[in-house]
Amino acid sequence: QVQPVESGGGSVQAGGSLRLSCTHSGYLYSRLCLGWFRQAPGKEREGIANRDTSATRVADSVQGRFTISIGNANTLYLQMNNLKPEDTAMYYCAANYGGRCSGLSAGQFGSWGQGTQVTVSP
Repeated sequence: QVQPVESGGGSVQAGGSLRLSCTHSGYLYSRLCLGWFRQAPGKEREGIANRDTSATRVADSVQGRFTISIGNANTLYLQMNNLKPEDTAMYYCAANYGGRCSGLSAGQFGSWGQGTQVTVSP
């Protein structure tokens, strides 16, 4: 099974922006449930955004600052603006081959990337 591959993480100061990318060869992204998650040290994995053919869902914690989208060449993006130190975490892309998302839960996703680190300094 091919895994998603994330990129675009890095270190920024508070208030800055980053755009994460996720590619996943062999699948038509527009037909999948695709999501972004993050996990900070000592904390549980948090679903922050996902999309399928019917809707886009964004967690309250990042609403208005993060945007999930699909671009050309089967790439999933997470645009992150006005970053805060509490956004510091490892960010993961995930795919649900069933096509429809069910909330922001992690259990519905069967394929995960290795993650990309985002660090936000005060």
